[in-house]
Formats: sequence, C-alpha cells, structure tokens
Amino acid sequence: MSGFAPPPYPYDRLDRLRPITEAHPGGTVDLSVGTPFDPPPASVIEALSSSGTERSYPPSIGTLAFREAAQRWIRRRFDVEVETSQIGATIGSKEFVATLPQWMQLRTPSRDTVLYPAIAYPSYEMGAILAGCRPVPVRLRSDGRMDLDSIDPADAQRALLLWVNSPGNPTGALDDLEAAARWGRMHAVPVFSDECYVEFTWTGRGRTILESGLDGVVAVHSLSKRSNLAGVRVGFYAGDADLVAYLHEVRKHVGMMVPGPAQAAAVAALDDDEHVELQRGRYRSRLDLLAEVLSEWSGQPVPVPQGAFYLWIPVEDGWEYTERLARDGGALVSPGEFYGPDGARFVRVAVVQPDQRIQLVADRLGAAAR
Repeated sequence: MSGFAPPPYPYDRLDRLRPITEAHPGGTVDLSVGTPFDPPPASVIEALSSSGTERSYPPSIGTLAFREAAQRWIRRRFDVEVETSQIGATIGSKEFVATLPQWMQLRTPSRDTVLYPAIAYPSYEMGAILAGCRPVPVRLRSDGRMDLDSIDPADAQRALLLWVNSPGNPTGALDDLEAAARWGRMHAVPVFSDECYVEFTWTGRGRTILESGLDGVVAVHSLSKRSNLAGVRVGFYAGDADLVAYLHEVRKHVGMMVPGPAQAAAVAALDDDEHVELQRGRYRSRLDLLAEVLSEWSGQPVPVPQGAFYLWIPVEDGWEYTERLARDGGALVSPGEFYGPDGARFVRVAVVQPDQRIQLVADRLGAAAR
C-alpha cells in the first residue's frame, strides 16, 4: 500500500532550462521565483543584529512590541483598529497558508473543503492536500476576481475556509474583499485573506478585508515582499477574535515561534514607510520596462498588473514562451500552469532582480529582435 508522494516542486521543473540560460554572457537572470534581491533598510539589519533576544524562547503569538508595531501599521495603512490580542506572528506567511487547513479541520471536523482561487500560488492547494482535505478551486472571472456565485452549494456547506488573495499571485488582480467577507458570513465560512502584496497596489489604494469588519475574517501579511526580508521569515495574521485566539493556542502547542531577532527587525520595518515607497518605485519602473521590452520582443501586448510585482502574460503556450525567453533572453520565468490548469496559457515574470540584471535581459532581447 503506497502512501502520499509529494508532487514535483514546480520551480524544480525549470532546471532543464538552466544550461540554456547559463550559456549567455552574464549567466541566468532568474525571474521565476518572487524572492526579493534589493536590500532591506540599514535600521532593520541593525535591529536584527542587536536585539539581544536570541537567548530565550520567543512567545509564539509574537512579542507585544511586534504586535503593537503590526497594530500601528494596520491603523496607519488602512485606518482599521485591531486589538493586539487579535494579532499573531507567523514564520513568514507560507507556513501559515500550508498548515491552516489542518488546524481548522481539528476545530471543525465536520467540514473538509478548502476553497481558493483557481489561478493561485500552489500552497493553498497543497495545504488542503497535506491536511487530507478537499482542495476546490474557485473559478476566476475575466477581471481576475473570484466568481463566488460559481461555488457549488454542496462545497459551500463542506467548506472549512475560503482563501482570497489580493493583489493576486500570479495574476496581480485586485479581488473584491468586501464581497468575499460577505459571502463567508452568509455561508458561515471563515475567510482568510492573503494580502502580502498590498503595499504594491498600482490601481487605487491598498485594501484589507479587515475594512469590512473583523467578524469571520483574518488578514495575513508578510514582511518578505514589503521589506525584502524573505530570508528572515516573519509575518502576522490579524482579525476575528475567536479565530485568532484559537490559532494562538494551537500554534503555541506546535512551537510555531518567530525568532526574537526577526521580530525585532520586523518592528523596525513596520514602523518605516520610507523604504516601502522606495521599493514601490523600483518595482513599478521594472514592470514598465519589462512590459515594454517583452511586448516588442514577442509582438503582443504585455499588460501591467493592478498589483504585485509580476507580469502575467497571456500566451498561446506557456512552456513554449518560457523556453523561447530562456534562449533569447537568458531569463527563467514561470509557465502559468504552475498556478493551476487555468493558467496554462499564461506566463509569470517576477521583476525582482536588480535593475542592471533586468536591463541585461532587455539588452539581450533587443539584440535577438534585430
């Protein structure tokens, strides 16, 4: 009798293209994974190295200083009040996404279904699978928002939770968070909103599901993207008092603890908006540059997203486009099928590399087009 066999990690499937990209002078420009390359602020690095918190176990829920910094940021960014008791620390946001269905099913064993966007980062689906739950993708409308009306009533009755992601990865679309909260309350389904790209909202202002009220909803945030701290692994969740209190306790038993120095660095980062504005400018200029370059190279329009730092490019064949870009530009990007079958005719390009590396791809593609 065979047990669970994890599927291949999506980005490992790009390894066969690396010899092609490495053959270019200057080597591979990796635009496949959304890992930041720009430096965090000096004040954050100073806090990381000088907090003196490395000796003791940190509180699983997060230090009071960290939760107060998150509280201040939510108030400043969204004009929403959240008590520190309704905020908890995460070791980045991915572990929270991937483990949440397990904790939620222990809380409500009569339900077994995780609803999530049909084009989405793989961790929503994988979290459901690892918990032995049913992953059920929710169809996206042409504007990139989830079509909540398409959810089968039987799936709604079995739903442990609904995930919403805005700005979306990989699409960059802005979802209707108020509608998601309303749907969840109508069906007695907790709604978890992954908002880790909210600082990089290009159309209008950044929004949080907490603006619709805290009952039945939890927002999840990360400093990986906002503050270039992916290697530090720190984020937080905030919202419904009962849900957060439950997650505080279960995560405490598991030992989900953000290291003290990481929490100290996060306090410095959350209190500093200036570096975020600088990073916004970097990402926006890279999006505009690569959208123009890829449009000229491919002969088809490349739209700039509503949010996040990914180009989500409609193509005939995602893998064919990926392979051609590897040959001509020495760049690795992600075929859209990594994010679900509905993404097969798209490609995701992460504009995370430093400006000179982005320019190198532009120069290579310009030469290939001549």
